[in-house]
Amino acid sequence: METTHLGKTSALPASPDVAALDYVPNPRPGELYMVRFAAPEFTSLCPVTGQPDFAHLVIDYSPGETIVESKSLKLLLGSFRNHAGFHEDVTVGIGKRLADEMAPRWLRIGGYWYPRGGIPIDVFWQSGPPPAGLWLPDQGVAPYRGRG
Repeated sequence: METTHLGKTSALPASPDVAALDYVPNPRPGELYMVRFAAPEFTSLCPVTGQPDFAHLVIDYSPGETIVESKSLKLLLGSFRNHAGFHEDVTVGIGKRLADEMAPRWLRIGGYWYPRGGIPIDVFWQSGPPPAGLWLPDQGVAPYRGRG
C-alpha cells in the first residue's frame, strides 16, 4: 500500500482539508483489539477571537481492514494549529473523518478542552456501540480542576 508520508519528509499541512491520512493493512485482521492515540497538546483557533484553544484528545478505535498510519495522523492533528473551529466541530470532525475513511469496527474520540472563559468543554463522539468483548479502558483524563 502506497503511503504519502511514511519514510518521507513531510511538511505540516496548511489546513485539515488538505491533510492526507494514510491507512495501511491491519496486521491482525479478524482480531478484536483496541488502538489508542493520545494528543495531550492539541491546538486549534477560536473561530470568534482567533485566540488559541488547547485540548487533550484521546482517540480509541478497533481496527477493521486498515489502521491509520501514525505520522499522517500527527500531521493532520498539527494542521489544526491555524484552523478556526468550535470545540464540538473540531472534535467530532476528526472522529467522523477517521471513521468514514478508515472504516474501523468502532471508534470514539474524547476532546478534553482547557477552559475558555473559565469553562472547560469536553466533547465526546463515537461511531456506534462498541463491539461485544472489546476491552474499553477509561480514557484517563482527569476532570479539569484549575490550579487544584
